[in-house]
Amino acid sequence: MNQIELLVKQTESAYDWVNKLVSSIPEENWDIIPEVVESSVSWQVGHLIVSYYYHTIMVTVGHQIDILQQMPMKDYSQLFHNTSAQQSVGKTKPEDLKKHLKLMEQKSISIIQALSLDDLEKPLVPTPMPHPIAKTKFEAIDWNIKHTMWHCGQLGILKRVVHERYDFGLR
Repeated sequence: MNQIELLVKQTESAYDWVNKLVSSIPEENWDIIPEVVESSVSWQVGHLIVSYYYHTIMVTVGHQIDILQQMPMKDYSQLFHNTSAQQSVGKTKPEDLKKHLKLMEQKSISIIQALSLDDLEKPLVPTPMPHPIAKTKFEAIDWNIKHTMWHCGQLGILKRVVHERYDFGLR
């Protein structure tokens, strides 16, 4: 297995975890903001849409017009990046967020698959906001996996607080 195949496999696995957690939380609970977490499922999903775009698309291959035409990325960026969850309450619908998350996941995976091994060591596409962690495309994609799993932890806590403990099939 080469580095591209490994990054694809790990990215798909991280995205699968997000989708398992998100689909297990009733939509009517998505805008609940428990004090203990100060976040919501809506904010977490919106944030992941924005972060997938930034970490695996924008800094690796540049803006993708097809994606920008299919979702309100500018609005999502304003609602779900460096903001409190309270600002996003009632501004999106769970079904739209789920649809856009899936679309972003598919685009992200296809872009990673299209990279060459040489591409991984190339510097990032310059953006107005410098990447906080990465200098190379490999580092940005690797960070996306770690960042996604970080948010899975937050989604797991939210699920437990607003609905019930996640059932890993162990009961």
